Amino acid sequence: MRAVIQRVTSARVTVAERVTGEIGAGLLVFVGVEKGDGPADVDYVVSKIRDVRIFDDEGDATGRKRMNRAVGDVGGSVLVVSQFTLAGDVRRGRRPSFDDAAPPELARALYDTVVRELQAALPVATGEFQAMMRVRLENDGPVTILIDSRRRF
Repeated sequence: MRAVIQRVTSARVTVAERVTGEIGAGLLVFVGVEKGDGPADVDYVVSKIRDVRIFDDEGDATGRKRMNRAVGDVGGSVLVVSQFTLAGDVRRGRRPSFDDAAPPELARALYDTVVRELQAALPVATGEFQAMMRVRLENDGPVTILIDSRRRF
């Protein structure tokens, strides 16, 4: 399972001119499910999204700030968007292969589990699974991190 997280000041997803999810400050998370992913991948990705410290702290006596806070520490929200193209492979040729993407039934179940587990700890909004979406965001930093459950060690 792959997730791209972006620290944002705001983000919104629309489907056919209808807003399906919107947040203020927090994380925009794109989630791609691959063949062979399961509950352990969900647990890993959810814990990283929930606990990754990419928000600035108050700073020390010199005013120097560090990325030392998680999204929950700053009262932020999470916007989760399914994105099967994260399983794309462009190592051969110029057109991406999506052979490693999980079939929709498995992908939806694992995506829904990611959303539910995050909702247990944080305010969460979502896109719409398998829909053509427009995502609008304002990056903060920018800070963008790739999480890959198959590259844990």
